[in-house]
Amino acid sequence: MTVLPLAGIKVVEFTHMVMGPAVGAILAELGAEVIKVEPIGGDATRRLLGSGAGYFPMYNRGKSSICIDLKSAEGLGVAQKLAASADVMIENFRPGAMDRLGLGYETLKRANPRLIYCSEKGFLPGPYEERTALDEVAQMMGGLAYMTGPPGRPLRAGASVIDVAGGMFGVIGVLAALEARHRTGEGAHVQSALFETTAYLVGQHMAQKAVTGKAAAPMPARVSAWAIYDVFETADDDQMFVGVVTDALWAKFCTLFGLADLWADESLRANNARVQARETLMPRVRAELKRFTKAELIGRLDGSGLPFAPIGRPEDLFEDPHLLAGGGLAPVVLDDGTETMLPVLPIAIDGARLGGGALPTAGADTAAVLAGLGIAPGEAAALLASGAVAGGAVAGR
Repeated sequence: MTVLPLAGIKVVEFTHMVMGPAVGAILAELGAEVIKVEPIGGDATRRLLGSGAGYFPMYNRGKSSICIDLKSAEGLGVAQKLAASADVMIENFRPGAMDRLGLGYETLKRANPRLIYCSEKGFLPGPYEERTALDEVAQMMGGLAYMTGPPGRPLRAGASVIDVAGGMFGVIGVLAALEARHRTGEGAHVQSALFETTAYLVGQHMAQKAVTGKAAAPMPARVSAWAIYDVFETADDDQMFVGVVTDALWAKFCTLFGLADLWADESLRANNARVQARETLMPRVRAELKRFTKAELIGRLDGSGLPFAPIGRPEDLFEDPHLLAGGGLAPVVLDDGTETMLPVLPIAIDGARLGGGALPTAGADTAAVLAGLGIAPGEAAALLASGAVAGGAVAGR
């Protein structure tokens, strides 16, 4: 693809952590020019340890960086100029924080009526909107942690799924607002939130209660819609997920593993009957699959049409042949100079994969961004000298 879909769209983001940066990261991978505004010294997300160590490199590639002191009048003036020149602005700070700085939607749209202002919050307007929310908070409140862990042991999902999904919904809102702007010429205030994102994701379980009259059980204790839809032990002490999700696949499964006696039992031909017979059926299936190594099962199942998966770990994906062959990983240089590969946007347009991009050093693009705003070199030098903005050498990593 010679021209990316969002080429020519300018995005300014005032974000940190995951949810807000994810919006900008997706827009950047789609071709938008994304300018990340960081505090003097750089976004604190850059310095997180443990499970937060991967946040910045994953969700900030392909962006430019300018460091601004928003508490100084001069720095705030630069931020306002950025917003006035932007198509899209993203923020994910606590409710009221941007308004207190003079960077709220109502203020900025007066100078830039075409501005699409995306607020990523913990809650949409309502009784909870002033509360502080994180991914865990939303998962716990919204029932996702209850559904993920075994009964009595709520467990958050193993990735920042609500942060990222909330960012995705923010992108959907931004793209819809851009399309509407083609017709109206006016921008809009787009809002997305963690709690409402969680509610949307668990909506299937709410609907299950409405349809059946029974509350959905946590996933580890659920009655599956399919009898064979589980993780199985292999002969080499590994594990494999296998699913049989149609009656046609049941026939294929029985043939593939020589289970002629099970196929001969006509009472098991229908899926719901197999679900009801799960307690007697599963021990036999587990014993059969246990006879094979993981490699043997993959060799037998690959190409069969049966859903299956070895149990992978995130670190396995660095060497995944499918991701490597399909352009699903792109190179990136981390702050310490380490070269690695990280996933790109999981879509293709006209067969082309999108995304990737360099990881910016804090404030590395300050001079270029100021020049792009029409700020003369002497004024830019004064801003740097006063500390209202900082360049790469001053801001550090």
